[in-house]
Amino acid sequence: MLTQTRATPPLLTALADPVLRILASAALVNTLGRGVFLTLSILYLTLFAGLSATAVAIVLTIASGVGVLTSIIAGHLADRMSPRRLLVTLVAVEGCALIAFAWSSEVLVVTALASVTIGANRASNAVRSAIIARAFEGPSRAGTRAILRAVSNAGIALGSAAAGIPVLIGTTAGYRITFVLAGCATLAGAATLLALPRSVDVSARGADPSNTPTDARTSLPVGRSPFRDPRYLSLTLLAGIFAMQFGVAEVGLPIWVVAHTQAPHVIVSIALIVNTAGVILFQIPLSRGSENIRRAGNMTGLAGILMAAACFAYSGASGVVAPAAVAVLLVAVLLHTFAEILSSAGTWSLSFELADRARPGAYQGVFGMGFALGSMLAPLVVTVTALDHGMLGWVALAFVFLGSAGAVRALTGGRRTRQSSRVATMIASGRLPGSGVEVGSKRARTSRTMNPADSIRSESNSTGQ
Repeated sequence: MLTQTRATPPLLTALADPVLRILASAALVNTLGRGVFLTLSILYLTLFAGLSATAVAIVLTIASGVGVLTSIIAGHLADRMSPRRLLVTLVAVEGCALIAFAWSSEVLVVTALASVTIGANRASNAVRSAIIARAFEGPSRAGTRAILRAVSNAGIALGSAAAGIPVLIGTTAGYRITFVLAGCATLAGAATLLALPRSVDVSARGADPSNTPTDARTSLPVGRSPFRDPRYLSLTLLAGIFAMQFGVAEVGLPIWVVAHTQAPHVIVSIALIVNTAGVILFQIPLSRGSENIRRAGNMTGLAGILMAAACFAYSGASGVVAPAAVAVLLVAVLLHTFAEILSSAGTWSLSFELADRARPGAYQGVFGMGFALGSMLAPLVVTVTALDHGMLGWVALAFVFLGSAGAVRALTGGRRTRQSSRVATMIASGRLPGSGVEVGSKRARTSRTMNPADSIRSESNSTGQ
């Protein structure tokens, strides 16, 4: 009998799991390229491709809209075909688009390539989440998402740092070479994903892919459509609204510092470093227990309080001397960072725990749609509130974040969730369909045969991700 009771084991022990190790390795390499794209794309389009700021905004808005659609489509496809092959294909497409992006200058070509890049990225996120939903359970799934998020933040930070080299050089060739290297890194990530075992293709009904006919694995999956699940749609909408906090860091903070405070501009870079380091250091430990639905809701509610406090702190940096502005901004960034960590742990866990186990891809695709919508609308919302109206705008944003997080907490406050009741019924009947676990039998597997490194998947009780 396994006696380990921690929800998230030590990092090295967790990475002994082959699926997690491959996903983490690929994520680190992929996000190197992502960090380059996020840092250089706007600069390249405005400085070297000759696009106006308005044109760039339109291009990125269209591309983000494409990402909303691809998230849904990819999620549904992940329930109908091999998610492993689909993920490899999508990451490879993103890498090729990054390479081609270096030679784009016409608006239509730029729009197409940006749409492919962002669309493939959003789609791959949905498919990756579907794989996690199938390969991991409960506490191990919460720990897996936390580890991958910490690794991804490290990759983006390294990619952003590498992107500083062509910025310093300031030549078209420097930008193009960096885009090509970023694309090659992403392609290397796709190659890494080829090592994923076939067990991640196990259907939500628990069929072994080696014993299941191809037509059966690609047939229309059973289970409830996420679009007929009001509770899950509510979670998606509310989590998408709260995801606009990323826009505060990416759009609101830089412009607010430059236009409304006396703080030195370097504080923007320092804030990014503090945020990234905070996520890398604390995402894993603070995600423990978030597989418990009620605790995940409480985490999200606390995140709303912290984010509201961060908004008030950001507003307080205006109208004070430079040293005070720096101090207030650093406090705001710390509050914002912990709000981001807790909200990510809470909402992501709820996106798994409230989903129909038979349709992991479709549900994760819909949840990704909400995040993509929030990301698309964030620049506009942050601009028309905080940046246009100062303190009153920050107050409005604070109530938006507080309200959306509080509503997520309310979603988890019932006596028992529908999923909890369903799992209890399945346990009582002696079988957990969709997970491959037969209670009381010699065959006790989730996605594949358990080895000692898989002990993070065996925990059935929450500690209370």
